[in-house]
Amino acid sequence: MILVGLSGKIGSGKSTVAGRFGELGARVIDADALAHEVLEAAEAKAAIVSSFGPGVLGADGRVQRRVLAERVFGPTPAHAAALQDLEAIVHPRVHQRIEQFLDEIRAGERQPGGQNTGVVLDVPLLLRAGWAKACDVVVHVECAEAVRRERLARRNVSPEQQAAREAAWRGTAADAPVAFPPGIPTQKVATVDTSGDLQYTLRQVDRIWSEILSR
Repeated sequence: MILVGLSGKIGSGKSTVAGRFGELGARVIDADALAHEVLEAAEAKAAIVSSFGPGVLGADGRVQRRVLAERVFGPTPAHAAALQDLEAIVHPRVHQRIEQFLDEIRAGERQPGGQNTGVVLDVPLLLRAGWAKACDVVVHVECAEAVRRERLARRNVSPEQQAAREAAWRGTAADAPVAFPPGIPTQKVATVDTSGDLQYTLRQVDRIWSEILSR
């Protein structure tokens, strides 16, 4: 198995890059989609209501992600504490599901006729969660700030939410430089610039995937 991790700020274009890897034949594991599933699981939902109150549930009984985000992403110590509470509920469950997927893929590779599989981890907190060290390649998705912020504005993400989410992504101040964890050699890191048009981005992903498969 070839394990590829995606890293990048909110709005940088990770989903586009992940989608292209999928079109090229990679098995994409979307941690955000798994987190959505976790939020609807009875045990996790009960824990969330216990921590944040029934107001985070909509009339349909589902967790309102936007309401929850307002509780955990912000500049105050209370926001930071709430984010830690939420991560303690969600992250271990998502991590377990990712490990299960990876075990299934490894088992398939061991079967007669099984082939080496390219797997892409689309994990928003790839670096903080420690997944980067397990990856054979880390693809860092970059984008010009003006372009990225325009995308986020179209998604109705406020500047305050942007700053809070970026701080959570880094685990530090939003304007701190990205620092890959010790033990991640620079030759293991590839960069995709998504500032241009779609074809500009796709060509870079195609090249990186070709290089990964040729190793």
